[in-house]
Amino acid sequence: MKRVQYHRYGGPELMKLEDFELRAPGKGEVAVKVKFAAINPIDWKVRNGYLKMVTGKKFPRAMGVDFSGIVTSVGPGVSRFTVGDAVFGLARIKDGGALGEAVIAPETFLARKPDSVSFEDAACLGTPGVTAWNGLVDKAKLTPGGRVFVNGCTGAVGEATVRLARMLGANVSGSCGASSMSRAHELGVQPSFDYRTTDFSRLRERFDVVYDTAGTLSTAVGLGLLHKGGVFLDIDPTPGKFIRAIFDRKLKPIICTARADILDGLARAADEGKLRLAIAEIVPLTDAIRMLTALESGQKINGKALVRMD
Repeated sequence: MKRVQYHRYGGPELMKLEDFELRAPGKGEVAVKVKFAAINPIDWKVRNGYLKMVTGKKFPRAMGVDFSGIVTSVGPGVSRFTVGDAVFGLARIKDGGALGEAVIAPETFLARKPDSVSFEDAACLGTPGVTAWNGLVDKAKLTPGGRVFVNGCTGAVGEATVRLARMLGANVSGSCGASSMSRAHELGVQPSFDYRTTDFSRLRERFDVVYDTAGTLSTAVGLGLLHKGGVFLDIDPTPGKFIRAIFDRKLKPIICTARADILDGLARAADEGKLRLAIAEIVPLTDAIRMLTALESGQKINGKALVRMD
């Protein structure tokens, strides 16, 4: 089988499409024949060594986290899935491998794909959906009627956050580029602001939750947009922010942390037609490196980029 991998940390030129042999799933793990994988910024951040304290020094390392596919085997102790199940979810960050023809994932990082949801749409849900849930549900404890501001509301995590916030009964405002305003309005973001022309430190509105899904708001600005008792969810955590968060309960750095209950919740939302992310382009595995390189270099597309394995 083939997958995209690399033999040392560094730039996009290190990625290669190479043969590999899938190991047998261990305790609590599931082997999946991948049908589609979704590209996320975390893919190249890991390859660049951004998380090497977590991912370690063992090479080659496989690219990719989010995927959909069919279960081909299960390890000891697996009870949630059987061979032949259609699933979606995430590979471990330290393992990767979604950008390949088969992958190993913990059963707690997977959910059954609803029949009403395509493999393409299901592949998009993992990282964006889990990250949105980690922020709004786990950290902010969002309740109906809450006021939410989503910075980067038309990106993948932003769109998932908007959809989840509206599912939870919140009123959603947000920011995006001028070319994405119509998309923001379709999602129900009212009002929406052009991040290029808006000084967010001067906004008069105040919110219960500010979620910086683009990673571009300063901590001072994010905290300044809050009502008393509100929380600022920061998708770009640093050691300094974690230290500050110990003393300032309004600041909540977010790390994507998958759980079975979250994935099952995302599956239900998708089945009900309440959670679907825009797909911009689908390429074959042989073209995955080109697409990864283009996105890493700053190419903008209006939705998710998927890699097809068949």
